[in-house]
Amino acid sequence: MTKTDKIVELDAVHPALTQEALAQLGDGQLAYVKEIRSEDVAEMFPEAPTLQPGMTLFALHAADGTPIMLTDTREAAVANAWSQELETVSVH
Repeated sequence: MTKTDKIVELDAVHPALTQEALAQLGDGQLAYVKEIRSEDVAEMFPEAPTLQPGMTLFALHAADGTPIMLTDTREAAVANAWSQELETVSVH
C-alpha cells in the first residue's frame, strides 16, 4: 500500500470537516485565551480606546475565533470564560 492509498483510505473513514462544521465545534462551550500586543487591539476590538503601544494583553475568544473580551491578565480572561460557563482550551 502506498502513502497515497493510505491517505485515500483514511479520507474514506474520516471525511474532512467543512469549514462551517469546523467553526461550529465547541460553539458555546469552548474558548481560548490569546496573548496579543496593544497595537493589534483595534483590529479585534474596534470599539476599544486607543492603547499605549507595547503593552501585552490577553483576549478571550470563542471556539470559532470571535473575540469575547480583552484584559491585562490571563487569569482575568480565564475567570471570565469560567463565569460564562466556557471551558478554556490550549491552542498551539
